[in-house]
Amino acid sequence: MDLRESIAGQTDAALALSISRQLLLTGAGDSNLVFSPLSIHAVLGLIAAGSAVPTRAQLLSFLKAESAGHLHSLASQLVAVVLADGSAAGGPRVSFANGVWVDQSLPLRPSFKQVVDVSYKAVTNLADFKTKAVEVTSEVNTWAEKETSGLIKEVLPAGSVDSSTRLIFANALYFKGAWSEKFDSSKTKDNDFFLLNGNSVQVPFMTSYKPFLTSKNKQIVGVYNGFKILGLPYKKGEDKRHFSMYLFLPDARDGLPALVDHLPYNKMEVGEFRIPRFKISFGFEASKDLKKLGLELPFSGGGGLTEMVDSPEGRNLYVSSIFQKSFIEVNEEGTEAAAASAAVVRLLGLAFSEKIDFVADHPFLFLVREDTTGTLLFVGQVLNPLVG
Repeated sequence: MDLRESIAGQTDAALALSISRQLLLTGAGDSNLVFSPLSIHAVLGLIAAGSAVPTRAQLLSFLKAESAGHLHSLASQLVAVVLADGSAAGGPRVSFANGVWVDQSLPLRPSFKQVVDVSYKAVTNLADFKTKAVEVTSEVNTWAEKETSGLIKEVLPAGSVDSSTRLIFANALYFKGAWSEKFDSSKTKDNDFFLLNGNSVQVPFMTSYKPFLTSKNKQIVGVYNGFKILGLPYKKGEDKRHFSMYLFLPDARDGLPALVDHLPYNKMEVGEFRIPRFKISFGFEASKDLKKLGLELPFSGGGGLTEMVDSPEGRNLYVSSIFQKSFIEVNEEGTEAAAASAAVVRLLGLAFSEKIDFVADHPFLFLVREDTTGTLLFVGQVLNPLVG
């Protein structure tokens, strides 16, 4: 299986989780949302590497991977190629880091440590969960803060790690990209943004008439039955990758709930073009979402994580929770975004000539993607740009 096929599977799993998250929150007041399915994918991959059949089989099925080998190969290529830092070449600054904390009393199995070290390039840390759980929590949070340039300060909430914890798997993803054509901040003006409840608020809208998607001085938007998609590329310099943000705007002001299950393609030139500035910070615990999508065995305590450590305690390990904190800011300059995920493992006990407007003055979805491979970094929704 080549890289694009592997990432297509990763994207399917990401969209399944994205839709689950969206459906839980759509219509829930002003609940803006951003999260990284890719970051959760990395943590689940680490868990799969230490799982036995049938838990591993269920994880591979959920992650759309043919085998554990394919999953670990994908992780290796993501770390080394797709999510390498592009700032030196004039592209976006990208950081993708993995970490493992294991109780000092438990030696990792050599086969598991090989995957952790080689495929995921994860840093392994010894921890004293039995007497210093609070200190370990702080250590993981400090690591996440450093790896996300200070944007994610607490991926593990207080009390999430205790004396029964034996391992923590963590991932941190950071992205900062400038638009290929920046917005003119002097043209940013307040205007109405219409909420799902029928009210409106005044928010700052960015506008631009410079080209974004083509070399023919035209902005191009995808037009479909009931919604439009606009792609905004980031500056790439000599970087061979192509990162973009995509905005999914329903035609109807209250059309967001009906939008989450569509992704087709048609093109039109953009006429009036306005999108709001926004900043979102969001955190959630993912195990409930994953269980609803059929991924249950890692959380069951049924002896499915026996390939992690060389100890009888391995028979009683289970994933108690998977936390993620994410942040994104979109302004005239570009986008800065970050996510950190941590799993806590415990001991059981087409083209037209006419123009069409793209005015994002009501709730919409967005995603940040590397276009060459199709890798999804972040997914979210904006219900009210004024709510952080």
